[in-house]
Amino acid sequence: MAESAGSVMLARSAMNRAATEGQRPAGRPVRGARRISAALAGLAASTRHELLTFDDPVASEGFAIPEPFLELAGACMRAAVERAEEVRRIVPRHALPRLEDGLRFPGRARLAEAIPFKMIVVDRTVAAVPLDLELLYNGLLLIRDPVVVQALVRAHHAFWAAGEELTCPAPSPPPPCDLPPQLRPVLDALLSGVTDETAAARLGMSARTYSRRVGELMAALGTTSRFRAGAEAARRGWV
Repeated sequence: MAESAGSVMLARSAMNRAATEGQRPAGRPVRGARRISAALAGLAASTRHELLTFDDPVASEGFAIPEPFLELAGACMRAAVERAEEVRRIVPRHALPRLEDGLRFPGRARLAEAIPFKMIVVDRTVAAVPLDLELLYNGLLLIRDPVVVQALVRAHHAFWAAGEELTCPAPSPPPPCDLPPQLRPVLDALLSGVTDETAAARLGMSARTYSRRVGELMAALGTTSRFRAGAEAARRGWV
């Protein structure tokens, strides 16, 4: 596991650079529930070929994380998994009792004795790692530096080679995609994390018209919560 240890050290070094003034970071820190949600939705929407993750489904237990955020994060992950041609998920052994639902994801999963941190790597071009290495809700680092991303990919491959294969049953089919076309730009703006005023200006709408379209979108999704709207949109394959 020397290769994985070296890759983990490189990733930690990148996060240290991101927090050090006067040095160019290897990634962009993202903080705040709305911006983090937008970043996760963006990762899900950009996934095309491969999704690699270190995932601990029980890491958030005992922390006061809003349920809508957890729902949105889970929905974004499911959307990314459904888009990817190849999915490899590594989870720690202590999470095994909680994996029954998680194993419904398509793709492959393996157990490791432990994972170094939570991580998402999309198409070997961009990675997301929690700033505290534990919880995405506390902030994440979006990494596009090709050297660091490659180090993370190598770390994942080393853990994967040493892991224990888990069998994932076939998932149920996603709901049909029937987003009204006039609401697509509104959904994109909502997921981008910008203010309503900025979104309305970008779309060339009055604030009142934009507010009405957001209401229509919420009604179509069957919710009054913007967090839950994002989660439901991801669940339906609209992002």
